[in-house]
Amino acid sequence: MVWTNLHAKIHRTIKSRQLFGHNQRLLVAVSGGQDSLCLIKLLLDLQLKWRWNLGIAHCDHRWRSDSEANANHVKNLAQSWDVSFYLETANEPLNSEAAARNWRYQALSAIAQANNYQYIVTGHTQSDRAETLLYNLMRGTGADGLQALTWQRPLTKEIMLVRPLLEITRTQTEQFCQELNLPVWEDSTNQDLKYARNRIREELIPYLRESFNPNVESALAQTAELLQAEVEYLEKATQQLREEAMGENINTVDNHYLRLNRRVLQKAPLALQRRVMRQVLQEILVDAPNFEHIEKLTALIVAPNRSQTDPFPGGAIAQVQDDWICLRSG
Repeated sequence: MVWTNLHAKIHRTIKSRQLFGHNQRLLVAVSGGQDSLCLIKLLLDLQLKWRWNLGIAHCDHRWRSDSEANANHVKNLAQSWDVSFYLETANEPLNSEAAARNWRYQALSAIAQANNYQYIVTGHTQSDRAETLLYNLMRGTGADGLQALTWQRPLTKEIMLVRPLLEITRTQTEQFCQELNLPVWEDSTNQDLKYARNRIREELIPYLRESFNPNVESALAQTAELLQAEVEYLEKATQQLREEAMGENINTVDNHYLRLNRRVLQKAPLALQRRVMRQVLQEILVDAPNFEHIEKLTALIVAPNRSQTDPFPGGAIAQVQDDWICLRSG
């Protein structure tokens, strides 16, 4: 085994951030591209130190004519490394990046659950983190969206999603694969500029790098890292405020009716008020609430008695009843 600086860096990252411990079962998502091949090779080499039980999962979205050949390529790699292989193929081609991502995480979670893996590990890099921040910023988002690509997050109660490569750039994974002669599968859709993320990668980031900051990816990823810690703090404060505002109702809330004490919320900063309202709307609405929905509900904190909103998507309505904001689903 060749021990590189990348091996040492990932080993330290996993240890210092406590991403996972010894003797854990890790399901590694491998597309066949440079980032995921870099990831699985690093984990295979570190396996001797950590005594992990590794598995490889591949998701075939059926977007490309060569997707079956791509899946077989990853399967052959898994067999050559003597690693368990799992394949999930979409029933029909998925028509958007969001649909593909949702299906992929559902598929990976199902594989992990069925085979007793505690962790799903993906090859997202610092470059992905920078691109995600820009993508969400241009669509309109708060701090949560800007730090969306985090080191780890729960997918289910038993399964954690982990991204150990968030301090590694795409240039570094490419160099690693070249130095170790790893057989990278070139995905033609990565060059297709009809996808917004590809335009960010191929056009926007190079422009920003050349015109503004040669280290723009690192700078954006650092911003995401700072925001992650702040979001974690705000979410804890929000949960405390919400429990106080709901009082004795906290254990009796259902998906059809809940209420919040306006006097409690009025004492809190606007940032926490908005976060409480977003949490509440997430439980009532089918789709994620947007800024307009959150502002409409937040305005009731200081509105006159008997004020009410027009219906939210799905028919839910919020109304002021003395000291309370009452929200009923449609």
